[in-house]
Amino acid sequence: MQLRFATGLTSESYVSRQAWREASLAHCPLHPTGGCGWARHGTYARVHPAGARVARWYCPRGHRTFSLLPDCLAARLPGTLEEVEQVVVVAEQAKSLEAAADRLRPDIDLPGAMRWVRRRVKAIHGALTTLLGLLPERFLGCLPRVVSLREHLALAHPLPVLREIAAPFLPGLAPPLGLCPPPGAGGEHARSHQQYPGPDPPRSSG
Repeated sequence: MQLRFATGLTSESYVSRQAWREASLAHCPLHPTGGCGWARHGTYARVHPAGARVARWYCPRGHRTFSLLPDCLAARLPGTLEEVEQVVVVAEQAKSLEAAADRLRPDIDLPGAMRWVRRRVKAIHGALTTLLGLLPERFLGCLPRVVSLREHLALAHPLPVLREIAAPFLPGLAPPLGLCPPPGAGGEHARSHQQYPGPDPPRSSG
């Protein structure tokens, strides 16, 4: 299960500082009074950005691992939230999904590129729709689109900041913005529920 690691760092700073070494969890989320054998369980590597690692812990009684994901990194997708955000912005501003996919993933066939883009757009738009409904006064007049969110928050890259704003709701929001685990998940290595049939296309940058 992924939990939020509030660092305020960019992905570059997170890697250069090896900030995962600073991550800490005082007690097991399943057994706050202790007695479950709660212990640090090393780290796992992210394919991208290069050099990034995520701290994790293990509860033997619950047979569950917990990891602290920094706000700069996308949940259950490679890369950063800023990178996901840029994909969604390109799709929002393109004349069609096909045009966006062709621009963003010229390295793969168009059907695979469209799945790759659609997965990210649907996930982010869905999370924004949910969050704007949960915080209507905070986002009055804002549309569930990244372009609108940028204008509303006056930020070039609002998604990492939105993790902080949405902190109480992250366990119920879908990845890559939220930290809702896939059905039946027992740890960060559990297979995520795919939103579209067929295999994901190969990654161009990890």
